[in-house]
Amino acid sequence: MVRDPSREPEPPSVDEVLDALADDAARRIVAALTEPKTASELSEECDIPLSTTYRKLEKLTDASLLSESTDIRRDGQHTTRYSVSFDAVTVSVGDGDGGDSDRREFDVEFSRPERTRDERLADLWSELREET
Repeated sequence: MVRDPSREPEPPSVDEVLDALADDAARRIVAALTEPKTASELSEECDIPLSTTYRKLEKLTDASLLSESTDIRRDGQHTTRYSVSFDAVTVSVGDGDGGDSDRREFDVEFSRPERTRDERLADLWSELREET
């Protein structure tokens, strides 16, 4: 199974993104993801309790900052790995809708890396499995 909120039609709100990055533990997790890692690996590397690590991973994934994928093993013990799903996140302030110059609104934009051939294949495989 592949869970990649960055491919969802509805982007996360500014509040979701900023809230997900609001604490040191979440930022340490993102910084540690130089390559895909499991929750256990991140918990150990970042010195964060495993239960807290899972909560942070969920929040970061929901905010489209991380994606998760599942490594399928022959022994049935599948492993979920997390990876960073952005190159840059930009928060900006602009004019509100309708030209109301008295009200300014925040916006969040993501710069995303190009998906690799393996990631595209995993997406295709996941979609196929969901249909059967």
